[in-house]
Amino acid sequence: MPAGKLLSHIKNLTLLSADEEKQIEDVLEKKTIRKRQFLLHEHQIAKVAAFVISGCLRSYSIDRNGFEHILQFAPENWWVTDMYSFISGKESYLNVDALVDTEVLILSREDQQHLCGKISQLEHYFRVITEKALVSTQQRLMDNLSTTARQRYEKFCGTYPGLINTLPQKLIASYIGITPEFLSKIRGEFLREN
Repeated sequence: MPAGKLLSHIKNLTLLSADEEKQIEDVLEKKTIRKRQFLLHEHQIAKVAAFVISGCLRSYSIDRNGFEHILQFAPENWWVTDMYSFISGKESYLNVDALVDTEVLILSREDQQHLCGKISQLEHYFRVITEKALVSTQQRLMDNLSTTARQRYEKFCGTYPGLINTLPQKLIASYIGITPEFLSKIRGEFLREN
């Protein structure tokens, strides 16, 4: 069942009846997003959110100078979209693309709202994961303002342990907000100490 991982993820936070599981399964679309293929482009309206079954997506913006600023990686069991656009219905600030071939379950905003109106446990689930995302984003902002690059790298390792050795250094450096060369130096020190 393609929705099995998502249903397990939901059931970690709340209970669902068999009928409720079926209602959720009926609105999900399984999709493969190939490496470098986009789920969302900047300036589009984010009408869907994606739950990652396997692979990895990233959300990012590109500044006026052409530099990428990665907001989030979405490995297995993570949700990703441009939350601002998804909730407000306004143009996205972010791009979302696949770093490797990625299997996702797509949920439209319309179906999410409809399901949440019918299944109170699902509304609870989305409230909890949205609260966690808000807390994580606020903490990341505070970390970027008040911690060293080394501390941000250590935090990255804790948040994305499965990605440390699979992502190119330039992507990790972009997420942390440093150059790939400086990241290489930090990783070298980190490895020598551990």
